Amino acid sequence: MPLYNRLKEHRARLGVNQRQMGALVDVSRQTISQIERGDYSPSVTLALKLAKVCGVTVEEIFTYEEDTK
Repeated sequence: MPLYNRLKEHRARLGVNQRQMGALVDVSRQTISQIERGDYSPSVTLALKLAKVCGVTVEEIFTYEEDTK
């Protein structure tokens, strides 16, 4: 999947675990885990919520790279 993220780094900077981050943006711990592993691409709304909670732009958390294969 060409969507990469630095959510785990930003979450660690805030000092919150996956469950707490999920609660802050109204999703489950499992959803946060899946996003961090790259198994799930969040909706635009969720990406914006995560960025707001982290105090950064969406682009600072998520990066899209074209698959050149």
